[in-house]
Amino acid sequence: MTGQDWAFSGIVVALLTIATIVGQVIKRQPHLGLQAAAVESFNGRVRAWWIICSLLAVAFLNYGLTVALFGFLSFWALREFITLTPTRLGDHRALFWVFFFFTPLQYVMVWMNNYALYSIMIPVYAFLFIPTRIALSGDFKRFLERVAKIQSGLLICVYCLSFAPALLYLDIPGQTDRGNARLLFFFVTIALFSEAMQFLWSRLYGQHVIAPSINTARTWEGLIGGTVSAALAGAVLSWATPYGEVWEAALMSMVIAVMGFAGAMTMSAIKRDRGVRDYGTLVEGHGGVLDRIDAICFAAPVFYLVTRQLLEIK
Repeated sequence: MTGQDWAFSGIVVALLTIATIVGQVIKRQPHLGLQAAAVESFNGRVRAWWIICSLLAVAFLNYGLTVALFGFLSFWALREFITLTPTRLGDHRALFWVFFFFTPLQYVMVWMNNYALYSIMIPVYAFLFIPTRIALSGDFKRFLERVAKIQSGLLICVYCLSFAPALLYLDIPGQTDRGNARLLFFFVTIALFSEAMQFLWSRLYGQHVIAPSINTARTWEGLIGGTVSAALAGAVLSWATPYGEVWEAALMSMVIAVMGFAGAMTMSAIKRDRGVRDYGTLVEGHGGVLDRIDAICFAAPVFYLVTRQLLEIK
């Protein structure tokens, strides 16, 4: 690891430490009027972020292991998503192909840096295969609903998330050290930081809930405050990115924050539709994998593609 790698790692640890301290402080301040469940949810997220960032440290050592880690997270998250609702016998063979062929193949293609294939394999080949395979089972009951559920899970949990480790293989002009690992850490750090700041801004100053029936914790004040906070953090960490300009790092941080918000709201809507609180259990009592990486799933492909375009322009 280079000096920049150690410096960036130190900043990540410092941010997580601050988030941990803030969570414990507000937990002990009942006079603030914050909901105990919301505070505990925040602290649960922070604990999960420690785990995620600790595991991502391997990116500085071996890109292949990092891709395998994300592949495991995708498999786990997809399992949580699919088990949210019952499946019929006619879905089982299609699910076998989804879990044991398309999911690992997506990450093998990322590891091989075959952008031409992993960018289209799931939204084209897998999406055509799934309804065909279910139709061949002869079970037509709730056909569209069943197909849509499997396709949505594969899209969010596998396809979208796979663009995070794909950052390790971006062609960065003039890059001679492990700059790609710093870019991945930058993306994850900003995604988690914006989540934390949106929570704090919403709890401290939130007055206008965006969609009360979906998520009462998400407010316009939280979204705006979290996005601005993410932009400032991105500007401060611009030296760890390949963009070259501080405003570009700030703008990309705002993209991460907005897309992370979109992911959190979308996954909340799915949970409300299914009548559950969490997708699973990552740390006992603190939700599942998908509850912790929903923001990353939505932000990853947009961040990757916009970054790719910016680098090609340069």
